[in-house]
Formats: sequence, C-alpha cells, structure tokens
Amino acid sequence: MPHFHAVVPTPRAARNMARLCKHFAHKATVQADESRAQIDFAFGDCRLRAEPDQLLIDCQAEAGEAQTRLRFVIADHLERFSGEEALQVHWQDGPLPPADQEARA
Repeated sequence: MPHFHAVVPTPRAARNMARLCKHFAHKATVQADESRAQIDFAFGDCRLRAEPDQLLIDCQAEAGEAQTRLRFVIADHLERFSGEEALQVHWQDGPLPPADQEARA
C-alpha cells in the first residue's frame, strides 16, 4: 500500500489535529492524545503528530481512488478548519523522511 506524507508548518498543530480528530470521530476510528493521533478510514489510514511548529501527517492507502480520496479528505478538512492560518497541505510520495520518523517516536 503506497505511503504519502506532508509536513505542514503551523504554531497551532495540536489544535488543528484535535479539530480533525473530533470531526472524523463519527466517520472513522480515531485514537488521539495531545500530540499524536491515528485516524483509520475505510479507504486508508493517517497518523498525525503535532509538534510546536508543524503538523506531521503520514498516510497510507491503496493506489488509485482510495489514495486520491484520502489526500483530498485530509487536506480539504485541515485547510477549512485552520481558519485564518489558511494552511495548505503539499503531499509528498513515500513515508515521512527518517528525521521526521524519529520525531514521531
């Protein structure tokens, strides 16, 4: 299953992550604490980590429609929920780079 990720600069990473989790809790399986979350949709999975200055997003979905849908759903909701920050998600193919993976541990 293909991986894709994004590193979204924001001083409000925890708040934005919490909003995503709260919204998706009625549509998906969500596990979250103050700095980490996992959202398991029927069409793919996303792991998030809130750091002081960025939100790390690491996702996995089947290639094709499921991957396109997961990219859209996460980016669209994060962009809408970020308010005045007007966050933008720029997806990269592959898992988070090793330095970011260590930060997630």
